[in-house]
Amino acid sequence: MRNGLMPLVLTGFMGTGKTSVGQVVAEKLGREFVDMDVLIQAEEGMTVSKIFETRGEAYFRAREADLCGRLAERENPVISTGGGTLVNPQNRTQFGEALVVCLDAEPDDILDRLNGARDRPLLKSPNPRQRIIELLDARREAYAQIEWHLNTTGKTVEQVADEIVGLLQPRKIAVTAPDSVCPIFVGSGLLGRVGKLINLTTDTFSPYCAIITNPRVSELHAQPVVESLRERGFAPRVIEIPDSEQYKTLDSVSRIYDQLIDARLDRQSIIFALGGGVIGDIAGFAAATFLRGVSFVQLPTTLLAMVDASLGGKVAVDHPRGKNLVGAFKQPHAVIADTNALTTLPAAELHSGMAEVVKHAVIDDAGLFEMLEQNPHPDPITRSKRSWVARAMQVKINIVARDPLEQGERAKLNLGHTFGHAFELLSNYGMQHGEAVAIGMVCATRLAARRDLCDTHLVTRIEKLLSAIGLPTRVPREMAADAIWSAMATDKKRVGSRLRFILPRALGDVVIVDDVTREEVVSVIDELQTTS
Repeated sequence: MRNGLMPLVLTGFMGTGKTSVGQVVAEKLGREFVDMDVLIQAEEGMTVSKIFETRGEAYFRAREADLCGRLAERENPVISTGGGTLVNPQNRTQFGEALVVCLDAEPDDILDRLNGARDRPLLKSPNPRQRIIELLDARREAYAQIEWHLNTTGKTVEQVADEIVGLLQPRKIAVTAPDSVCPIFVGSGLLGRVGKLINLTTDTFSPYCAIITNPRVSELHAQPVVESLRERGFAPRVIEIPDSEQYKTLDSVSRIYDQLIDARLDRQSIIFALGGGVIGDIAGFAAATFLRGVSFVQLPTTLLAMVDASLGGKVAVDHPRGKNLVGAFKQPHAVIADTNALTTLPAAELHSGMAEVVKHAVIDDAGLFEMLEQNPHPDPITRSKRSWVARAMQVKINIVARDPLEQGERAKLNLGHTFGHAFELLSNYGMQHGEAVAIGMVCATRLAARRDLCDTHLVTRIEKLLSAIGLPTRVPREMAADAIWSAMATDKKRVGSRLRFILPRALGDVVIVDDVTREEVVSVIDELQTTS
C-alpha cells in the first residue's frame, strides 16, 4: 500500500521549462526530482541524440515506457518527462492518479529557449520554427487529454513553480468528456481561490464574467469568489435569481440573458454557477445557449450538487409539463467544490444530498453502502482520499467517462428518478429532490422484488438506511397512483411510449428495463401508501 504522495509529473513540449521548473518545485516541496531524459542517458551511457542515431526512436520510446512504469511506483517524486513521453496513452495510464501538469509555451518562445541546443534530434531541420509548429500540431490532441495546463510564456521559473505548488492543495479528479477533460477540485477554502484556479486552467478568458447565484448563497459565499476573481483581473457581475425549483424556467433564463448582455459578456467569457443543483442547471443552460455557448464553472455549495448535480455536464430548465424537459449537454470547464460550504447547510439539505450518495452506492459501490449502514451520519467535511464523499463522486465520474452523452450506461444514474421526478412534479416542486429520489429508490427496489430481480432483504436494507439518514420512504397519500403514472408520461427518459426504469438486482448491480406496466407501478404505489 502506498503511504507517501503520488508523483507530480511535468510534461509538455521541449523548451517549455519542465526541467528548470521541476527542480524548483521539488525543492519547494522537499521531494526528489527526476529528469527522465537525464536518467535514460545515464542508464544507456549516451545522449538522447546518440540513442536516436544508433538505436532509433522506437527503442528510445520503449525505454521511456519502461521508465514510466518504474517511476509511477515511487513515492513523492517530481518527474520531468520528455516532450513526447505522454503522447503515448499507455504511458499516461501508467502514472494513474499522479498529478500531471502540461507546460505550454508559444512557438517563438520555445525557439528562443532552444537556440543553440544540439541534443534535440527531432528538431534537426532547415527550418526549426516550422518543425516546432508541426510537432505541436501532431501532439495537440494528446496534450489536450492532460488535466492541467500552464502557459510558461512571459513567466519566470519561480512564478510557474509557485502556481504548480498551489495546485497540490485541493484534491483533483478528472472527468473525461468528448474533446475535453473537466478538472474537479475538492477541498477546504476553495471559493477564495477560484480566480487563481481558473487562471491555472487557461489564459484565454475575457475579463468580463458573471456569477449566477441566489440571494441566500450570495450572502454566504459570493464575496470571496468576487474578490478572488478581481485579484486575477476579472470583472465579475453577480446575478441573483430567486431560490427554489419553481424559478428554474425559461423566463428566468431570459432575465439572465439581459443581465449577461448588460455585463458585456462575450464568447470568451465565463459564467460561474454558485449554489446548489437548481443554480447549476439554470446557469449551465444559460451558458450553453448564450452567444451559442460560453464556458461555465460549477461552484456547488450543497452536498447534492457536489456529489451529483455538478458532475457530468447535463443542464436544463423545467417546463410546466415536466422537470428538465428543456436542456443540453454542457460540460463545465471545471468544478470547484469547497467543502467548507457544507457547514452552512440546514439538516434537510444535507439529508437531500445523502439520497444521491445512497443512490450511487446502490448503483456501483457496495462497500460504500455498507460503510453508511455502519454510520448513516458521516462527517461531510472529511478530506480523506477514500472518504464517502469522494467515493460517491467517483461512481458518477466513472459512468460519465464511459457514457458522456447518455447513450447507454449513464442511464443507470437515474435510479429512483422516474418515480422521483413524478413526485416532484405533483408536489409543484415543494418536495426536495433528495426526498423524491429516496422514495423513488424504494419504489424501484420494491418493483424489482416483485419481478424477482432482487430479494426482499435488499428492499429492507435500502429502506432501513434511508430512514436512518432521515429520508422519507413512503409515497404521500395525497398523490394518487393514476396521477403519478400520468406525470411519468412526461419523463424525458422514456423510450418512445415506454417508460425506462432502473431496477436494482443487488448492491452494485442495477439493470435498465423499459417494459414496466401501469399495473405494476400502481401496485407498488398502493403498497407504499398502505404501509405509510
